[in-house]
Amino acid sequence: MISVLIETKDSEEGLARTLATLVGGAVEGVVREVIVCDKGSTDHTHSVADHAGCVFLSGTAAAGIRQAKAEWLLLLEPGARLLDGWMDAVATHIGKATIAGRFTKSRAHRSPFLARVFPGNRALSEGLLIRKSQAVSLSRSGQDAEAIGRGLATKRLDGEIVVAAK
Repeated sequence: MISVLIETKDSEEGLARTLATLVGGAVEGVVREVIVCDKGSTDHTHSVADHAGCVFLSGTAAAGIRQAKAEWLLLLEPGARLLDGWMDAVATHIGKATIAGRFTKSRAHRSPFLARVFPGNRALSEGLLIRKSQAVSLSRSGQDAEAIGRGLATKRLDGEIVVAAK
C-alpha cells in the first residue's frame, strides 16, 4: 500500500526506533517496503537497515523516491515514532485524498516549551504522506527529503506521531 522512505546520516538509534513502529504496518500489509537513503553514515545505520530488511541506498531521498514501488510514500525522520491508529489514518487518507498529509503531533509526548514556541524549520517533523507522482515532480537529483516537504500544502491526518528529537 505505501513505501516508507527514511533519509539518514549517523542515525542508527533513531532508525531502529522508527522501524519498530512500522512492524505492525508491515504485518498488516500497509507497509510494502522501507527504503533507507543514507547520506554518508559512519555508524551502524547500514546494519540496522539490513537486519530490518530495508532497501538501503547511498545518497539522498531523490533516488529512493524513484525506486519506490508503491503509489503513496511516507517520508519520516529517523527517530520519529508513529502511534497506535496510524495505519487507519493512512488508509483513510489514501482512500479519500489526493493532497499530501502530515500526522498530528502527539499530545502525550509534548516537546519542551521552547521547542513548541520556536519549532525550527523541519519539514518532515510530522512525517509526510505524499503520492509518488507528486514527490517525483518535486524532487531533483541530489535533493534531500526536507527540501521536498518544505512549503507543501498538506492535510492533517488523524494519526499521531512522536516527533524525533533533534
